[in-house]
Amino acid sequence: MSIRAGRERMTVAEGELRLLSALEALEARREGAALAADERERALCDNACLLAKALERDGKPVFADGRAVLAGLRVEDIARLSDEWARFNREQNPSPVGSVEEQERRKKAWSTRVMSAFNGACSACSALFPRRNGPGR
Repeated sequence: MSIRAGRERMTVAEGELRLLSALEALEARREGAALAADERERALCDNACLLAKALERDGKPVFADGRAVLAGLRVEDIARLSDEWARFNREQNPSPVGSVEEQERRKKAWSTRVMSAFNGACSACSALFPRRNGPGR
């Protein structure tokens, strides 16, 4: 039994992409780390291992593991399929703070907000210009 309310599978030319449990996603990440020779290979290997778990045809995995994905697909295909899986995952598991676009808008607004002129200034500088509250002060 699943507690998810949305779709759990998405049809692609190579078969079906399915959503992964948290454990499956962690296992794919660990497998990718073991497969990568250095950090430059890490993203490709992580994506290949994710696809090994997520890509199915007739309910069975298309690839046995991440190494088989790397051997059987081009880099462009791995990138395309992993992007489709990520988009599908975001659609079915939206962030509680809004869409990706909304999150980016909030981050930009936060990073460009007006700061106090004395933010981070020493207390000696602040003493020269005491805060004035109320009318006539």
